[in-house]
Amino acid sequence: MAENCSHDCSSCSADCSSREKKSLLKKPHELSDIKKVIAVVSGKGGVGKSMTCALLAAAAQNNGKVTAVMDADITGPSIPRMFGITERAMGSDNGILPTVSDSGIQIMSMNVLLENEAEPVVWRGSLISGTVQQFWTDVIWTGVDIMFIDMPPGTGDVPLTVFQSIPLDGVIIVTTPQDLVGMIVQKAVNMAQMMNVPILGIVENMSYIKCPDCGRKISVFGESGVDALALEYGIPAVAKLPIDPELTKAADCGKIEEYKENYLSEFYNKIIGKLK
Repeated sequence: MAENCSHDCSSCSADCSSREKKSLLKKPHELSDIKKVIAVVSGKGGVGKSMTCALLAAAAQNNGKVTAVMDADITGPSIPRMFGITERAMGSDNGILPTVSDSGIQIMSMNVLLENEAEPVVWRGSLISGTVQQFWTDVIWTGVDIMFIDMPPGTGDVPLTVFQSIPLDGVIIVTTPQDLVGMIVQKAVNMAQMMNVPILGIVENMSYIKCPDCGRKISVFGESGVDALALEYGIPAVAKLPIDPELTKAADCGKIEEYKENYLSEFYNKIIGKLK
């Protein structure tokens, strides 16, 4: 403690033993009940992060879990479209109510707050981060067993806000086979490790395409390096998603829940389904 200590830590920058280490975690809405929270992250955009998040949510719901998706990609939200949600979110005297998909998945996204889903969100970082926090603190999430957060790409303001203010039980990292993307994924891995959040698994999207004649798997973007990456960082589970035009069509048409071949069901059961 400094000799002339005023005991007012708010106006002092000294790092002394009397300074309290305050948590930055935010409490959810007082009427919310959320048991587990998993963030789906990527080092860059365009790798299929939202698709991965949607498939995991559908797998959880199909396994009898009350599931929710928080779309934290404020400037590029796509979750409502995948689940066929067109109505706007409603509110009550107590807080904001999430929209609900056909199978019962609770969803909050910037696109369910806008009058026109094509309207751009031209905001600075602090306002975007504040909105994500409000999705946690002001939305009433009812009896949720597992929530997936669809994060924006990269390691900027919003991912940092989520890591610091929401109690995460783990992250899923999404990548594609290209070497360049693998290098960028390492940034996401290192961020999760810096924030002491466990990495539950890694999903490689666009990993291969199946020949319609012989069924052989063709590595369109080159041989996968995801297994070596997982081994290097001690990531316990790996899933590989194919290029599937029918899956893309289902997502575009808002029928992601109805797509029968959920490529991440086994991945979900192996890792997320066993979380205590």
